[in-house]
Amino acid sequence: MTFPRKDILGTQDMDASEISSILDVTESFVEVSTREVKKVPTLRGKTIINLFYEPSTRTRTSFEIAGKRLSADVINISTSGSSVAKGESLKDTAMTLAAMAADVIVVRHPSSGAPHFLAGHVPCAVINGGDGTHEHPTQALLDLFTIRQRKGSLTGLRVGIIGDIAHSRVARSNIFAMRTLGMDVRVCGPASLLPLEIESLGVRAYTDLDTAIRDVDIIMVLRLQLERQEKGLIPSLREYSQLYGLNLKRLEQAKPDVLIMHPGPINRGVEMAPEVAEGRYSLILDQVANGVALRMALLYLLAGGPGL
Repeated sequence: MTFPRKDILGTQDMDASEISSILDVTESFVEVSTREVKKVPTLRGKTIINLFYEPSTRTRTSFEIAGKRLSADVINISTSGSSVAKGESLKDTAMTLAAMAADVIVVRHPSSGAPHFLAGHVPCAVINGGDGTHEHPTQALLDLFTIRQRKGSLTGLRVGIIGDIAHSRVARSNIFAMRTLGMDVRVCGPASLLPLEIESLGVRAYTDLDTAIRDVDIIMVLRLQLERQEKGLIPSLREYSQLYGLNLKRLEQAKPDVLIMHPGPINRGVEMAPEVAEGRYSLILDQVANGVALRMALLYLLAGGPGL
């Protein structure tokens, strides 16, 4: 299929048909990971570069696996082992990599807007692997795919996003995409972790967890991002856990078939009890598995693979 975009930078400007088509293509790649030989020649001869300025386990590893399962050459670059440590700018790093004829650059950066800047200076495709507190589009797309896989449809589902909304690029990308697809989104957390005017994005905001999760279909719990917070935004981890930690007792407020998600990594015992993370409601490992298929789909669409 012909894909209309050069880059994947966010979900904010995606329409419903575009999101749905990406999810449809992802369906084709789920099956590849179940084969005895988990590799197709689709992107043979293509070069994928993972350029990560921040730590990552799931995103970086799944992009690497996705590229290799498509038979692409995958190069991982961490800033500590590159010329970035010597003071090289993002622009110079990107132009250097583009001069080596890379086909796709996946970038994670602590500054919001860095992937957009990068995309304006290189001829190859750029995928946003997370920029500051702005967006994390591939996480939102894999979340939507995981929900659709289990529920069959997305329109009209009620979703509660719980936790550190203010610092979460995952929350923003999900809100943009979910609202575009006609989903009812609630956000919940301490007032200090709810962005000002968050309701302007078409969501309802709560500070009481029990009220927020009542009758929802999906609960998406977010990591408490202490590394991005100023001091004093929450009184203590103990109090946060008591007020906003998800446990089996609290799940009684939600629907009997409620599903639980978390982008990872989980602060166990703070955001979520172990019996919830590992229980029958949990889709957390499904999210991880589907992350590979979703990222295979995006690499295929952007790098122009001929077929499966």
